[in-house]
Amino acid sequence: MNLTTGADNMNIGANNMTRTCNPLIMVIFSIVLTAMYSCVGGQAGTEDAATVSPQSSVTVTTIDSTALADSIVLSATSTFLQKNYVSSNAIGYIQKVGIQPGHYVEKGQLMFTIKTKEAQSIGNTINVLDSTFKFSGSNTIRASRSGFVTQLLHQVGDYLQDGEQLAVVSDRASFAFVMQLPYELRAVIRNNQNLVLTLPDGERLNGHIASVMPSVDTLSQTQGIVIKVNNTHPIPENLVARASIIKTVKSNAASFPKSAVLSNETQDEFWVMKLINDTTAVKIPIKKGIESAGRVEILSPRFAPGDRVALTGNYGLADTAKVKIVKP
Repeated sequence: MNLTTGADNMNIGANNMTRTCNPLIMVIFSIVLTAMYSCVGGQAGTEDAATVSPQSSVTVTTIDSTALADSIVLSATSTFLQKNYVSSNAIGYIQKVGIQPGHYVEKGQLMFTIKTKEAQSIGNTINVLDSTFKFSGSNTIRASRSGFVTQLLHQVGDYLQDGEQLAVVSDRASFAFVMQLPYELRAVIRNNQNLVLTLPDGERLNGHIASVMPSVDTLSQTQGIVIKVNNTHPIPENLVARASIIKTVKSNAASFPKSAVLSNETQDEFWVMKLINDTTAVKIPIKKGIESAGRVEILSPRFAPGDRVALTGNYGLADTAKVKIVKP
């Protein structure tokens, strides 16, 4: 009797355990199914994304025939080609100075009064010297040309020797800009007799080539070109201006905007991204000519008026790239 009762109790416990475990097994099974479905769905989503090619937004432009000029910009420095060196005309002492450094003097203006050594030794020349000699004991020095006082070397009371330098006056009539032109470009000045100089403050001066220096700098192999300008106000010496020199002019050159032309790092290969349809751009190597005013001349190949090339958004595009045209 005891053995039978024990077996029955064991069967009842097993049935209770089975009822208890069934819900837990169902929950675990549901979690596993959910995870498997997520993995399969994720892989399918990845495959769908891989099949979609990215598109770059670009704006387009077409070929245009415009006038282009190939030019270079050189520096021109203001200078006074001639300077007057004012010297003493007697041995004596400076009695009066009528100029200051930086002042502008007119031709004939009084600059210095010199009292001779003899007059200084005698004293009152008016009472002592014989009036029939017509000698007052004072010499005057006047400006021989108009210009600016760039140096003043003596003041009142200084003792002078005959011919000693007193001041330096820059000749206003000799004012000009000197441009250093590379000797290999000497032929271009024939077509640039009249040119425009741009000062550092943006002022533009009309000028013309007045003369060519007869020597060439040994190191830089440049030749000085003297440019006279029509200035209405004084311009200081050693001011550096920019001069644009035209090398070549083409009146009807096929060109693209500069941003449409791409190049490699060494800038020895150039290309454009041409659209063969509304969604595809291909790489077209080109040979470029002169550049001017933000445009680049295209020497080859020839583009038809209706050919479209990428203007913006073209940087970094690979050959046969997918694009999307947008309005600028």
